[in-house]
Parts: sequence; structure tokens; C-alpha cells
Amino acid sequence: MSVPHDPRSAIPPALGGTRDPGDAWVVAADGTKYWGRFGAAGLVAVDPTRGVLLQHRATWSHHGGTWGIPGGALHQGETALTGALREAHEEAGVPLSAIRPRLTWVADMGVWSYTTVIADVTTPFEPAIGDAESIALEWVSVEELSLDRATGRRPLHPALEAGTHGLFEAMNRRPHIVIDAANVVGSTLDGWWKDRQGATQRLVDSLAHLSVRGLAAESLNFPGSTWFPPISVVTEGKARGVRGHAEVNIVEAPGEGDDAVVELVTALRAQGEEPLVVTSDRELQTRVHAADGVARSVRWIQDQLS
Repeated sequence: MSVPHDPRSAIPPALGGTRDPGDAWVVAADGTKYWGRFGAAGLVAVDPTRGVLLQHRATWSHHGGTWGIPGGALHQGETALTGALREAHEEAGVPLSAIRPRLTWVADMGVWSYTTVIADVTTPFEPAIGDAESIALEWVSVEELSLDRATGRRPLHPALEAGTHGLFEAMNRRPHIVIDAANVVGSTLDGWWKDRQGATQRLVDSLAHLSVRGLAAESLNFPGSTWFPPISVVTEGKARGVRGHAEVNIVEAPGEGDDAVVELVTALRAQGEEPLVVTSDRELQTRVHAADGVARSVRWIQDQLS
């Protein structure tokens, strides 16, 4: 019977089984060492009531004894998003069905990169230590994390300590894309007037792929990031009846689509989200701005989809 390795020991555990090629050091020209031949990634799980999930790192690990986020080296051929979720599941028992990625944020060191994945907890869960890399796991409020950074009360991993400002800023951003379906569909000459519902369904299906692929950083003014915002599509008239997707919500306007868009913008603002409405209708854009929303032209979403 094997004896569990003590995470407080300075001696690393014996490595067993087959190692992935990614489990190796990368050394920069100045001698700085980074773990993960293909880069590394970690997860910031954000619970609306309990805060951020932090990991007290095993003493034997790199920057051992500090508090950081679950994460590690990417496997060969693995995306950063997949790797971060895998590491969080292995190290902290994070159920993949209980979180929804909001954005990925890349720190590129030239020879190596680290991707931080910020994800919202959609179903509350209790973390569980799954390997020898953790001394403890705790939910820490943003206020506590700020105090730790200012006082050193809880020693933070250097990367987490250096990146807390950007992390807090990202955590405060909650974009929500609202699509004026009639305006977007009507902007293309693909015969939509023959089958308005079918054309709208094609748009929704394309948006579902975009919700998985993510929106480029420049589109939401947050450098180095890719966002996975929820998307709501407002339909009206003959376009009603289209099918939604897991990340694409359909809002069927009982009357005028423009009125439903403005009502949705107001509701999202009340929930603390940032509605970004896609429409080239100048009158609707004016109404969206008056409701404290942001408007982008149809060309903007077409560029994203392409």
C-alpha cells in the first residue's frame, strides 16, 4: 500500500506512469525557468458569493508555500482552455459542468506563455484536493485577496500578486452580446426574404460556433484576451420559432423587435452586465445608448463570424 505524499515536504513526490512531453522546463535566455514545454494554464473560478478559488501550493512545487490558482503545464496538442479545466479538475476537483468560461487571458513571455482562464461558477461546489500539489484549497473574497496583496498576510504566487489589478478588472467585466436579428439578417443578400426564419436560424447556428471559439480581445478592449460572453438574439415576426443553443438565448419579441432589444438592455444593466447590441439601425443605436448600452454595427459581428 503506497503512502500519500506530504504536500508540506520539500522533497517532490516520485513520478510514476507515463509523463506527457509537456512536463518539462523551458529556460529563457536570462536563465528564468518556466514549467511547461507547451506553455501552462490555470483557472480562476469565480463564485458570486464566496469569491475566488485559491490553492495553497505544495512546499516542494515551484514557488511552494504560496497561494495561487489551480493550473499547470499543457499537454501536447491541448488548448489552453482545455488544459486549465483539466488541471483544475485534477488538482481541485472542479466539476466542469459547474463552471462557464468567461475569458482567457494570455501572458506571453516569448519562449513561454501562461493562459489564465476566468470562469463563473454556475453551480456551487466544494473543492477537493486531488493530488500532492495542494496543501489546501479555499474560497477567498476579492476583498481578502486585495488585503493579502497589500499586507502579505497570505503569501501569493508572484504571478498572481503581479496580475491582481488586471484580474480584478477582468472579473468586473461582464459583456453580453445582444443581436438585433432582423437588422443583421437583412444586411446580407442571401435570399433571406424568401425564408426569414431559415436565415435567422443560420445566423443563430453561426453565433453558437462563435460562442465556443470566443471573441477577440480587440473587440472588447481588453488586450491579450479572448471572451466567451453569453449571446441573446432578439427575433420578431416571421423569424420567430428558431432554435437556440446552450450559449445562445432566443428572445422572441411580442411586438416590435426594437422595443424588446431596449427592454433587454435595461434588464441586463440591472443585473450588472454590459449589453453590447449589434445593429446598424441608427434610431435603435440611439435608444441603446440612452439605456446605457453599447451599440456596434452589423459589420462588427460579421467580422467576428468570419
